[in-house]
Amino acid sequence: MDVVYNFLADYVNVLLWDYFLTYGLLFAGLYFSIRFGFPQITRMWEAFKQVFGKLFNKDASQEGSMSSFQALATAIAAQVGTGNVAGVATAILGGGPGAIFWMWVSAFLGMGTIFNEAILAQVYRMRDRNKGDLVGGPAFYLSKGVGSNALAKFFSVSLIVALGFIGNMVQSNSIASAVTTAFAIPEWVTGFLVALAAILIFAGGMKRIASFAEFVVPIMALVYIVSSLVILFLFRDNVVPALKMIFVGAFSPQAAIGGIAGASVRAAVQKGVARGLFSNEAGMGSTPHAHAVAHVDHPVQQGLAAMVGVFIDTVVVCSATALIILVTESYMDPALKGAQVTQAAFSIAFGGSGSVLLAICLTFFAFTTIIGWYYFGESNIKYLFGTKGVLPYQILVAIFIFLGALQEVDIVWMLADTFNALMGIPNLFGLFFLSNQVKAVLEDYDRCKLEGRIFYDYDVK
Repeated sequence: MDVVYNFLADYVNVLLWDYFLTYGLLFAGLYFSIRFGFPQITRMWEAFKQVFGKLFNKDASQEGSMSSFQALATAIAAQVGTGNVAGVATAILGGGPGAIFWMWVSAFLGMGTIFNEAILAQVYRMRDRNKGDLVGGPAFYLSKGVGSNALAKFFSVSLIVALGFIGNMVQSNSIASAVTTAFAIPEWVTGFLVALAAILIFAGGMKRIASFAEFVVPIMALVYIVSSLVILFLFRDNVVPALKMIFVGAFSPQAAIGGIAGASVRAAVQKGVARGLFSNEAGMGSTPHAHAVAHVDHPVQQGLAAMVGVFIDTVVVCSATALIILVTESYMDPALKGAQVTQAAFSIAFGGSGSVLLAICLTFFAFTTIIGWYYFGESNIKYLFGTKGVLPYQILVAIFIFLGALQEVDIVWMLADTFNALMGIPNLFGLFFLSNQVKAVLEDYDRCKLEGRIFYDYDVK
């Protein structure tokens, strides 16, 4: 087992993440941003109006679909996870404060990629034959658009393993660790309760998942952001120096800063870009499953909404984590790693109640990710096996959730990284292959706006 772990850690994941995906996703974001006229600049105000202007429109969805906001909430449920807490701290420790600047750059470019993904997911969606629910995602535009069933199946299997099974073990373990630390509840009890709560939501299908995400995600994000703003207020004298550290560190080699053992510009770029891309999942092929089922008048409208998801995940939530770590100087303790650094920041600000507050936030972050990732996996189960595969998949996911809570197994975490990377490869190919079609859909949207109507002739089978 050690041989497999070392092979994955030293060769496979280094090749896939440090080189192919980090630079591949960054190039993709730049290319798509230019190709579509930098929608993250020219259309961002329209994107916010698309999301928040219809926030209270309860009749925005139709049978077998989600409203645009519900689809976005489901996507954000998957995007905002433990990585926003632990991953940001890891980026700072490995790449210095300057890594946060490059995290912002990756988010900016990632908006161009996810804009592309969401539009394609809308164009190539279909209805399952039994319930009539909409379903879509990269497997559907790889098979129907690119014309490659092999790539579609490779993507589906990779995603089901990466997110539905292994990824949800990771999230469950994060919940169990946080709850045990804060409340001394045994891991198996937490694992059982999380698995039970999850399967009750799974059993309700798309409607229950959408309602859960729509209700929980805004509250979850608001609690964390408000807590972070309180910390920033308490340490307001350190905010400007923290921002200076970020911008200076992005372009100048850093000497050792407390617990940070010296960070070069290369390390800042690599850690920051990787953190941003892994967190917002732009280009990885996960969130299009949620955006595919949104009920909108035109695919571009959901492309706009998808960009807001990246903004909230990386520019808002990840930045909040970064700033509270820097202003409280919780990174100064070399014994702390990952989420412990963020937990220390909360404890410095709020005392003993700080660790409890963060444990609650982590629990909701991880649990909503479980729901989002389950749904993405279900879409691919339907692609591979139809609706008859959904119930066995639900049972297997619940088992993996329970097992993940029992103990942390390094090889499981390493496999999660591997399969996450593998699913991104065919998705990127599909995005480049079909970019001309996305350009045509975007031109159709602009033409419809000039004519005073927003309408797209969907061919949903």
